[in-house]
Amino acid sequence: MSRVGRAPIPVPSGVTVALEDGSVTVTGPQGSLARRLPSGISVSQEGDVLVVARPDDERQHRALHGLTRSLVANMVTGVTQGYSKELEIVGVGYRANAHGPAEIELALGFSHPVHVRAPEGITFEVPTPTRVVVRGIDKEKVGQTAADIRKIRKPEPYKGKGVRYAGERVLRKAGKAAK
Repeated sequence: MSRVGRAPIPVPSGVTVALEDGSVTVTGPQGSLARRLPSGISVSQEGDVLVVARPDDERQHRALHGLTRSLVANMVTGVTQGYSKELEIVGVGYRANAHGPAEIELALGFSHPVHVRAPEGITFEVPTPTRVVVRGIDKEKVGQTAADIRKIRKPEPYKGKGVRYAGERVLRKAGKAAK
């Protein structure tokens, strides 16, 4: 059995879980998330824990068992604490400006500023001009939005300029060797 899949998911107080045929809805203080379950995988609530089960040891069911457990656990964590990804902007003249919680303007060395609108359920914070924080309750959306912002100007290997995750190490290459 999957080590990840068989671990029960604790449900904190203040969080309600609605289990309909083939879908899970988790509601908490931060908001509400819903997800369809893969066919064959079932989720049941036993007291204050959720248990994910699979019907048999078929390869497809084994693969989806741990995945479904992780997705539901991320939903529970998201509606209680939320998720955030921090991005650093490195480069002379590279900066971010906030235009409300749902839009940022990035100056990344292009001839024009780049405007990024947040998808539904995501907010942006710009504590300093070189730091952007992406927040939300859906882990998948937060990570994808941060990856989309990073993709606009990835860190380049010679000077390290660009948008990177906080704490990300960029491997630097040596420049041209002088003769």
